[in-house]
Amino acid sequence: WAAGNICRSPIAEAVFRKLVTDEKLENKWRIDSAATSTYEIGSPPDYRGQNCMKKHGIPMSHIARQITKEDFQTFDHILCMDESNLRDLNRKSNQVKDCKAKIELLGTYDPQKQLIIEDPYYGNEKDFETVYEQCLRCCKAFLEKYH
Repeated sequence: WAAGNICRSPIAEAVFRKLVTDEKLENKWRIDSAATSTYEIGSPPDYRGQNCMKKHGIPMSHIARQITKEDFQTFDHILCMDESNLRDLNRKSNQVKDCKAKIELLGTYDPQKQLIIEDPYYGNEKDFETVYEQCLRCCKAFLEKYH
């Protein structure tokens, strides 16, 4: 999951981790999120995202980090939120020999066909709720396809 790694990606990570844990599949998955940029490295998730996760009873603990060359070599999937993430990730992956990860938009798994998960940073609580709902739909569909 990618961007500044404080809004959308930690929500997606927390949602997916909860789904996997509920299905007792946590030993089959390695789940993380990372930034494409350096802006927020070391920061906790945005407090509005944390509040949204609390409201839904989903544990969230993440410190923002930037994506690494090893991520491209060790993860099977790298899922991102929007076209600019996708461009950044594809550009970075081209500099990694033996890139194993399949890079795609998380929204490609949305049964409601909302391809882009918009950044809620400049929005309000409702925008974080929308991100949560999109991530939940997409993560469920992704898990069904790949578990």
